[in-house]
Amino acid sequence: MRDNKALIMAAGYGTRLEPLTFAVPKPMVPIVNVPTMQHNIELLKKYGLKEVIANIHYYPEQIQNYFGDGRDFGIKLSYSYEKKLLGTAGGVKRMAKLIRVQNTFIVLSSDALTDINLKKIVNYHRSKKALFTIALAKVKDVSQFGVVIQNGEGRITGFQEKPKQEEAKNDMVNAGVYVIEPEVLDMIPEGFYDFGKELFPRLVEKGDALYGYPMVEYWSDVGCLGKYIESNYDAMKGLVRMRIPGRKVSRSSWIGKRERIDRSARFEGSVIIGDQCVIGKDVYIRDSVIGDKCIIEDGAVICGSVLWSDSVVKADAQITQTVLGSWCEVGRKAVIHEGSVVANRCLIREGAELPSRSRLDPNTIV
Repeated sequence: MRDNKALIMAAGYGTRLEPLTFAVPKPMVPIVNVPTMQHNIELLKKYGLKEVIANIHYYPEQIQNYFGDGRDFGIKLSYSYEKKLLGTAGGVKRMAKLIRVQNTFIVLSSDALTDINLKKIVNYHRSKKALFTIALAKVKDVSQFGVVIQNGEGRITGFQEKPKQEEAKNDMVNAGVYVIEPEVLDMIPEGFYDFGKELFPRLVEKGDALYGYPMVEYWSDVGCLGKYIESNYDAMKGLVRMRIPGRKVSRSSWIGKRERIDRSARFEGSVIIGDQCVIGKDVYIRDSVIGDKCIIEDGAVICGSVLWSDSVVKADAQITQTVLGSWCEVGRKAVIHEGSVVANRCLIREGAELPSRSRLDPNTIV
């Protein structure tokens, strides 16, 4: 696979993760304190794919400033900036042209978290002499996905776009991982063009070699907030094979570098503490991710939550089943109830109480 090149689709808005993505592009949303796109890159590197290009559009400077030319991540990374979005297929065509694709290539979507065995899907693709192979994941609820219909040999014969559960003809959905032959690029016109709505139906109608690879590995759509929190938990529980930063101190807990943790602090369940964090006296943290450079003051309680970097939780505050963005401050004795999402740079004043399932846009003061 070392001669293959890889493309990462990273240009979308991430609307289902709003309000978190009002200030952050979806590829930079962290899972276990690592941007989603970095997990993509580490997966590609694991299988010897070191020449990578990503298409960017929404807050592109955040992606470029973090990843640079990829050298710090052990790859060669370039970018395809789309001033106007080109769609999934249109974006891939432009990236492939810029990176001068000549052989079989791989496409990953930054929408998902997966530890798919890329060697196996490429071997499957070649064994079928496929033009285009789609990785398929089994899901319980198909109503938010594109269902893929296959014959007995694995050839794709049709699609259902977000069908009702009772009308679905299959429980296998498009996982956003593709293996593609370069001649497919000639079938994609210049400009905006979509895989699901335009290219795939065309390939099926022509009887081209479009195949589905049934995944047995982990896959999670990180597109919605519930799945986002669940993906963090799955990583901590070891359900997905991926790197978790920090020193492993128990079966499912990791502690970062240069942290200051008071001896009276208690951690239960799965916990990740990022680098340079300060954890005060009698703090209680259960089943949560604490981002780099966070300060958790005395007596604070954090349960079932994901905190991004550089936030401060004041003394005796309580946070339950919440995603808290970067550079936030939760005041002394403030309470954030379950199911809430607090975007970057928000201030929760001393003693304030945020109701269940609250949504705070960036820079909100409550």
